[in-house]
Parts: sequence; C-alpha cells; structure tokens
Amino acid sequence: LLASTAAIALAACGKRPPQAQALPAEATVLALGDSLTQGVGAKADEAWPSLLAERTGWDVINAGISGDTSAQALERLPDLLQEHAPALVVVSIGGNDFLRKVPEADTRSNIRQIVQQIKAAGVPAVLVAVPYFTTGALFGRLSEHPMYEELAAELNVPLLKGAWAEVLGDKKLKSDQIHANAQGYRVFAEKMWAFLKQQGFAR
Repeated sequence: LLASTAAIALAACGKRPPQAQALPAEATVLALGDSLTQGVGAKADEAWPSLLAERTGWDVINAGISGDTSAQALERLPDLLQEHAPALVVVSIGGNDFLRKVPEADTRSNIRQIVQQIKAAGVPAVLVAVPYFTTGALFGRLSEHPMYEELAAELNVPLLKGAWAEVLGDKKLKSDQIHANAQGYRVFAEKMWAFLKQQGFAR
C-alpha cells in the first residue's frame, strides 16, 4: 500500500527517479578508494577495478591508494577528475578512518564533499558501503557503517550494500584480516557489475 501510494504521488507530480544512462564501451570510470580498491592481497590485474574493466570494456582507473583516509581521497579528487574526465565515479572509502578512529563527523563530512564534488562536475557517483569493526567482526559478522545509507539517501546516489561485508566476512575470500584475496576481489567485482547493471550503468 505504501509503495502504491508513493508511486501515485510521484505520478501526480510528474517526477520519476533518475535513470542512469548505460555507459558505452571504453568509457572512463574512476574507482576512488583505499587498499581494497588498489587490490592489496592480490596481483594488480586481480584488483576489482581491473576485473570490472574486463567485464565491461570500460577504462576503469584504479585510484585506490593503500592507507588512504576519506580526507586524503577528498584531497586527491579534484586532480583525478580533471585528469581523467570520468563518466562515472565509484567511491569506496572510509575503512582507514574506522581503523584510525577518525571522528565519524569528519568521515561523514569528507565523503559528503567527495560525492558533492563529483556531482558538481556533472558526473554520476556510486557509493560503496564499507564495514567497520565491531565485536561481531571477531566471529566473522561484519557490519557496514550506517552513515553510508544515510549519505546515499541524503545525496540521492546509488549505494552498493553488503558486498564488502560478505567478502571480508568469509575467511576463504581474504588474504589477511582486512583485505580480500584474488577470489574475494573477483566476487566483489561481480557484485559491482551486477549492481551497476541493475542501476542502468552497464548493459
């Protein structure tokens, strides 16, 4: 009933949720992140941006730097946008903030600014939820920080949920306590591709 009411309300005011345009082959996609984007724990060509490029034919720029916090990613972003002029930016950042106990308000503000800068450049953004380490993590139960869902709703951007939590919660898919192995990155890349296809970015 609530869904039907919402649909009627949208129809009445003539609004529709924004539909992504499918990116052509050889489109440039920027993957902004930390060691999980860089692919620590596997070979360079086994990192998920490389695997996504193989799957789609896109030129996926791996802008993951091991150890990067959200503040450092925010600092790098303007030059990356100018240099690569991407058609899409995937943002997967925040894990190092959690490990270093950066205040949540700072991390939230940095990620908000990252997405806002991307959108201000006229480029669509996709946000990826990142796990943070609670006591449940000791038993393989990872939780993603709720701020990602809140920011995605606030900024009206797609959010990929559950992918990193699933990979990093499975010992068979990890190279160490906080990084995936080659198989883990492949699982994540497939989840990313399926999500981008669902959102309309990929065919």
